[in-house]
Amino acid sequence: MNRWQDFTSPALGRHIDDRTVAVVALGAVEQHGPHLPLGTDSVIAEALLNAALERLDESLDAVALPPMTIGASDEHKSFAGTLGLDARTTANLLETLGADLARAGVRRLVWVNGHGGNRAAMDIAALGLRRRFGMLAVKCTYTRLGDPPGGDVAELARGFHGGWLETALMLHLAPARVRRDRVADFAAENIPGDGTEGAGGALLGPEGAAAFGWLSEDLNRRGVIGNAAAATAEQGARLVEFYAERIARVIGEAAALDIDSFAPAPD
Repeated sequence: MNRWQDFTSPALGRHIDDRTVAVVALGAVEQHGPHLPLGTDSVIAEALLNAALERLDESLDAVALPPMTIGASDEHKSFAGTLGLDARTTANLLETLGADLARAGVRRLVWVNGHGGNRAAMDIAALGLRRRFGMLAVKCTYTRLGDPPGGDVAELARGFHGGWLETALMLHLAPARVRRDRVADFAAENIPGDGTEGAGGALLGPEGAAAFGWLSEDLNRRGVIGNAAAATAEQGARLVEFYAERIARVIGEAAALDIDSFAPAPD
């Protein structure tokens, strides 16, 4: 694996070309209930990116940047341990670092994101990098890469923080860091229905078709939602395979995209 921080400055300058894809894992340090560690999102994002890089064709030039382990986590700050930036600061950070990549000659960037709170910041930064530098900035949040085979679609929709998905991944990736004695089914407590689109015919929900801003305690008094008790390490291993393959495809497509063919700005 080519790691940005391992190059000397002159060597990096010689290495970067038009097809180089810079990749970086985006995570968070925030509460994940009584059963998962604060670094859950960062552990998952880094592991999925590393697994994806192992699956790339040898001809593809990907350079991995140091992971960003603190993200936009305002929604979790009622709970001890959360370390977070606001979305505006996160967007500024992403765009500032993207500008540094552009100065080094990078034109293609893929963020592999493990935390939903980073999505708004990526939206803002990606547009800024495209406008300012003509850069392709790809916003790859792993949970948006399709439903894994055998997954409970309803649980995937409602268990978006500390539920089955993240617990299964952590049981595979970092089992010693999971408090198995505190795993439970963290049902929605304060949201009508189960908090997802279609609950009682509602479109409104925290992550539904018409989403609203939420704090984690709005979901459940323990700050998590979803059936973590249904998760197994074996499921986690299959999830890593599924998402790593999808992320590898994203990186490959980012390398192949003819960004010079994009329509020029009008005179």
